[in-house]
Amino acid sequence: MSVDGGAQRLKTEADEPGWEVDPDDDWGVAVVATVGRQLRLRREAVGMRAAELGTATGYGEDLIYKIESGKRIPRPEFLDKADEVLGAGGLLSAMKEDVAKVRYPKKVRALGKMEAKAVEIGVYECNIIAGLLQTPEHARAVIEAAQPPYSPDDVERMVAARLDRQSVFERDPAPSIHFVLEEAPLRRQVGGTMVWRRQLEHLLEVGRLRNVTLQVMPTNTEAHPGLDGRIELLKFPDGTAVGRSDGAFSGRPITDPKQLRILELRYGTIRAQAFSPRESLAFTEQLLGET
Repeated sequence: MSVDGGAQRLKTEADEPGWEVDPDDDWGVAVVATVGRQLRLRREAVGMRAAELGTATGYGEDLIYKIESGKRIPRPEFLDKADEVLGAGGLLSAMKEDVAKVRYPKKVRALGKMEAKAVEIGVYECNIIAGLLQTPEHARAVIEAAQPPYSPDDVERMVAARLDRQSVFERDPAPSIHFVLEEAPLRRQVGGTMVWRRQLEHLLEVGRLRNVTLQVMPTNTEAHPGLDGRIELLKFPDGTAVGRSDGAFSGRPITDPKQLRILELRYGTIRAQAFSPRESLAFTEQLLGET
């Protein structure tokens, strides 16, 4: 919030790019509409005009109306301030968690939900270090490299979504998670030497977890079934599974047992050709020692 000539400058939509509601995200639309309705009801209950609430929270009147009508995603700090100003007793602040998830891309949220339920997760990644294994600095550097570039606000949104998925490592009981990463992305110094070093250190930390298996596919090896893209397999407690591969079934998620067997065969072959977990950790330590 800035002050110009003694007057408080109130935020407008232009000050907060990337907080629009995705109209195709039904759940997100419903959440933001509910929050907006509660905000308006609380404001009217205390007899406060939208302009007055805006002044108290640092937002312009038009932005308040956009939030109340469910057209804008409110920032967490705005909900805290509005809760305090309107005497909502924590009602508005309690909605921060769901509102924060709305900012995550719809497909990332769906993937995060599946990972949170899976008892077994298998990932082969060919061009980058898997998102579940990225440090915040590495994730930010990868996302900022996109062309055309994302806005700073969208970058933070995507980094937060990627890191939120990593709560899968804290689950109890812990799922069985295995990764196969290509050697080339491990050598690429994304974000600079220090960010790269921290990323390698993080790989070693995660790779030593009792429920995680980390393997490296050496560049000097025979052709294998993952050369046309990443593969991911998720298995659930009820015996069902879902898989996806860039190079099979048009890259769409599949649940058909016959198609899943094809992906499992490919993933199994890749794991067999990669370094063993012990060799992979030793290889990563060697890379770290070369910096």
